[in-house]
Amino acid sequence: MAPRPVLDRTPREGVRTFTPRWRNSPLTDERMATLLPARSLPDGPLVPAEAFGRSGPVVLEIGSGHGAAAIAYAAEHPEADVVAVDVHVPGVARMLAAADAAGVANVWAHVGDALPLLTDRVRPDTLAAVHLFFPDPWPKRRHAKRRFVQQHSLDLVASRLVAGGVLRVATDIDSYARHCREQLAAHGGFDVVEGERPAWRPDDGFEAKGLRHGRTVTELTCTVR
Repeated sequence: MAPRPVLDRTPREGVRTFTPRWRNSPLTDERMATLLPARSLPDGPLVPAEAFGRSGPVVLEIGSGHGAAAIAYAAEHPEADVVAVDVHVPGVARMLAAADAAGVANVWAHVGDALPLLTDRVRPDTLAAVHLFFPDPWPKRRHAKRRFVQQHSLDLVASRLVAGGVLRVATDIDSYARHCREQLAAHGGFDVVEGERPAWRPDDGFEAKGLRHGRTVTELTCTVR
């Protein structure tokens, strides 16, 4: 019999979903200094009209990496503002340079953990969508508590989405896909459709690596009830 899933309904103190390990290059520091100020969120609560100068749909991407998906979505959906969140500074710097080179103006960056941002600065009923593409799977069972998808994070995401808003999850790790299915089923606050890959998302980075290694990508489209 498979072990029952652990359902963390409150965050565990001191448990993070990431491990910050990197060194900044001079190029990274230069990009952050010159490009981040124009694309960073203002301090305090996120008010789209003040942060972006308009009140269109707001999409939050958690763990945006080097930003290919965020930039592609923003280019395909010019009416939306995309907030790309990541702790990895070199990846954020690369995204900023790519967005600038592509002339995509509706991508914004937040360097840091998505959970405090969602908790403290994003108001309820603000986001049209939340994207979680190829997150750290923390494959060992004892590390499952570090996976982003938990009961408390699903509560938080659901509260920040507008009515009919969507959480999109993609992973090439079967154990993480099973974990997400279990957590979503236990939560019950989302209608889940599996297998719908968004056409706008480029198939590079972790997705391409997973496919090269023969892994299958699981796509979960979760609409808040």
